[in-house]
Amino acid sequence: MRRVLLHWGNVSIHSYPVMLYLGIVFGIYAQLFATLSIRLDIARTLGATLLLLLAALLGSRLLFVITNWARYRVYPRRIWRFSDGGASMYGGLLLALPVSLPLLVLLEIPFGAFWDVASFTLLIGLMVTRVGCLLSGCCAGRPTSGWFGLNLPDHRGRWSRRIPTQILESAWGTAVLAGALISWGRLPFQGALFLYSVGAYGAGRIVLESARDKRDRGGGINLPQAISAGFVTSSLVAFAIAWWRAFP
Repeated sequence: MRRVLLHWGNVSIHSYPVMLYLGIVFGIYAQLFATLSIRLDIARTLGATLLLLLAALLGSRLLFVITNWARYRVYPRRIWRFSDGGASMYGGLLLALPVSLPLLVLLEIPFGAFWDVASFTLLIGLMVTRVGCLLSGCCAGRPTSGWFGLNLPDHRGRWSRRIPTQILESAWGTAVLAGALISWGRLPFQGALFLYSVGAYGAGRIVLESARDKRDRGGGINLPQAISAGFVTSSLVAFAIAWWRAFP
């Protein structure tokens, strides 16, 4: 594919960081539109989003590095080289969620309402960034002889007929986003959209993870599937508790 989108003088502009940037920008615009629709303070919401974005980018990269430590242990200088691709949305969530607790209290932004609107940044960012994964070869699918396979490279540039996992994950993110848009304005309680988004994406990720060529493991466990299962379970439990409190 095109790991390098273009050259500008002596500078190589790589596809993954470009798509990551575009996903964030488009996502924040959608989030701010949703923020206005529910009359949250837009300046405070944007400030919180930008601060938490830094935590999310750090967490997403760290989780990816941890799960691929064998590679980065040999080449530690590549840990912060985003041009190679490589980030885990789950790592971003796992760090941004706890960081948001004191931050949102300080800014006087309701926790559930904030993460409802932030769901649009998460989903749109995921959809666009997966295009960067496709162009860079990261998160590649396993080889297949099925009719649905496409001739694609992995992160090492090895071409093969593969399951297009990046396209499938982007498509699943689009489907989850469509459900979020349909549900917007009809939420039973604050935080419901976030719980739906995380739970629905996690359910799809459990299935799609098995189609990847290289699966991130920790202690013999498929970490993305384990985290997905944890998010799905937590979302269902939290949704049930919040529903019971809202409609006793």
